[in-house]
Amino acid sequence: MRPETEPDVRPHAPRLRAPRLAFVAAAFIFLSAFGSGERLFAPSADLWDRWTAHDAASTATVDHAAWDAYLAKHLVVSPNGPNRFRYAQAKADKGALDAYVAALAAQPVSKLARPEQMAYWINLYNALTVKTVLAHDPVDSIRDIDISPGLFADGPWDKKLIAVEGVELSLNDIEHRILRPIWKDGRVHYAVNCASIGCPDLQPKAFRAASLDESLDAAARAYVNDPRGVTVRRNDVVVSKIYDWFIRDFGGNEKGVMAHLKRFADPKLKAALDKVGELDEVQYDWSLNDARS
Repeated sequence: MRPETEPDVRPHAPRLRAPRLAFVAAAFIFLSAFGSGERLFAPSADLWDRWTAHDAASTATVDHAAWDAYLAKHLVVSPNGPNRFRYAQAKADKGALDAYVAALAAQPVSKLARPEQMAYWINLYNALTVKTVLAHDPVDSIRDIDISPGLFADGPWDKKLIAVEGVELSLNDIEHRILRPIWKDGRVHYAVNCASIGCPDLQPKAFRAASLDESLDAAARAYVNDPRGVTVRRNDVVVSKIYDWFIRDFGGNEKGVMAHLKRFADPKLKAALDKVGELDEVQYDWSLNDARS
C-alpha cells in the first residue's frame, strides 16, 4: 500500500535553526500537499502475465469460512471507524490463521473464474498482512517490520511470504502486479488492508465473488465518508494519501479523484465537495490498527 520510499517524518525532531527550520517547514508543506513528490515513489501497476490465466467457465469456489471465523473472533468493529484488531489475543489462535493461509496457498487459482480470483487475492493479502504483524508483534506500525530485501527496505511489502502454484509472492506482488493491473478497479484500495489506522478498514467478513461489487462499493463508501478518507475544512479538502499515491487508479488526475469521491460521498459530503474546486492536502496515519491502542 505504501510508496517505496516515502519520507519518514518523525515526531520528536531536535530544535532547528531558523534557515533549516524554514526548509523543513517548506518540505512538510510540499509533502502534505495534494500532488506531492511522494506520488513519484508509489508502486506502479506492473502486470505479471503469469497470473492472467483463468477459467471463465469455472464454477469452483474457495472456502473462506475460516477467515470469517477468525475475523469474528479478533476484529473489533467500530461504527465510526477505524476497525481494530486484537493482535495480542490473536497470537494464541495463530494456528487457525496459518491453516487458512496454507489452504489458500494450495488452491489452483489459475483455474478459477475472474471474480473468484479477485476475492481470493484480496483475502490472501489481508490474511498475510495479519499473519506478518502477528509474527513481529508488538510493533507500533507495520512499517517497523523491516523484512523486505534491500538496503533501504521499509516494511514487509517486498518480502516473499507465500508460494502459490509454486511461485513465491510478496504483498506488493499481490497488490501491484496482480490485483491492480488485472482488474483496473480503484476500489481494490478499499479492500486490501495494510494494518494501519489511515488505511481503509479491515472488513469483518471475507470478500466473496457472489457479492464482490456490493462489498467493494460498501468499503468505498465507508472510507470516503470517514475523516480518514476525506475531510472538508471550510474551503480546504484534505484527502487520504491513497488518492495521491495511486491517482492513476482514480481517473488519472485531480478531476478524476474528485469525481470518484463524489460517486461514493453521502449527500452532505457531496454538497461540500461541489462547493470546492480542488484538493488541497493529504494525510495518512501509519499507526498500527491495534485494539490495544
